[in-house]
Amino acid sequence: MDVSTVVSLLVALVLGGVLGGVVGVLVTRARLGTAAAVAESERDLLRERIVDLEATSGHEREIAAVLHPLADSLTRVERQVAQLERDRVEQYSRLGEQVAAVAASGEALREQTSALAGALRSSNTRGTWGETQLRRVVEHAGMLARVDFTEQPSVTAPGGNVLRPDLVVHLPGGKHLVVDAKAPLTAFLDAGAAEGDERARLLGQHAKALRGHVDVLAGRAYWEAFSPTPEMVVCFVPGDAILASALDADPGLHEAALARRVVLASPATLMALLRTVAFTWQQDALAGNARELFEVGRELYSRLATLGSHSAKLGRTLHRAVEDYNALVGTLERRVLVTARRMNDLDLTSEPLPSVEPLESTPRTLTAVELIDDLELVNGRVERRDDQRDAG
Repeated sequence: MDVSTVVSLLVALVLGGVLGGVVGVLVTRARLGTAAAVAESERDLLRERIVDLEATSGHEREIAAVLHPLADSLTRVERQVAQLERDRVEQYSRLGEQVAAVAASGEALREQTSALAGALRSSNTRGTWGETQLRRVVEHAGMLARVDFTEQPSVTAPGGNVLRPDLVVHLPGGKHLVVDAKAPLTAFLDAGAAEGDERARLLGQHAKALRGHVDVLAGRAYWEAFSPTPEMVVCFVPGDAILASALDADPGLHEAALARRVVLASPATLMALLRTVAFTWQQDALAGNARELFEVGRELYSRLATLGSHSAKLGRTLHRAVEDYNALVGTLERRVLVTARRMNDLDLTSEPLPSVEPLESTPRTLTAVELIDDLELVNGRVERRDDQRDAG
């Protein structure tokens, strides 16, 4: 190997080392630049993340501030719901007790109703109960016994039959209204324990029995025995449901009863009728008071006229007395005192005579029309018209 070749190899080695170092430096620099870029990017990301976290933290504080009252409200609602639940349980317990009490009361009422229904099957008991109900209705209407009504009076009909209605209501003008309280109830009581077709059949019998009782009352003709009396009799049915059941089963019953001069009346209907009678009594009393007041007023007016006549006469007398007194004063001044004063002038007496003055006042003339209706003023004097006509 010659020297040139060795030199070339050395130069090549040196150049290769230099180039390798330059390449290494460039590669290292490139890697450092990339790492720096990555670091800067991560730094920016971290900065943005920090900003985001700070913003999120601020929003969370705001949200917490807004939701804090809501949380308190929810807490209160939870407590109220718990209290309501406790109250509900307690009320359900009380409701159960009340339902049990109502059931017991219903059972007792059913037993009492059964007992009452059994008792009312007796005609005597049924009649007494109807009369008691009738009396209660009459008293609630504001009527007084033996004043506005009479219970069970005995009268003899024109045919000789003795009639004894349950109640007679006294009407203004001396009239009477007869009320009967013995409506049949047996079929209605039986229907209360029946159902379906059997109940309908028994209610039909109830309506039929009531129609038959209407015929009996119409045949008695109470209005002939209690004269003067409206030509009708009131059939008192001691229960609104009792009468309603009969009318449902026989819709023409009311019209048929009216045609026979019998008025079917439940407690409500009779109450209205009796209140009307009481109002009629009040109006009759007011009319009587008005008539009496009219008579008293007319008598008072007549006495006022008499008083006016006497007052006018007294006024005329006083007027004449004043005129006579003034005439006396004039005569005394002109005829007597003149001479008497001459005696004083002659020193026959030391006491002067007192002066006598005429009266200027005159009696006041009557002006009220009620007092001077039969008087008139003539020439300054009050004169009676009758006297003036007689003078004429």
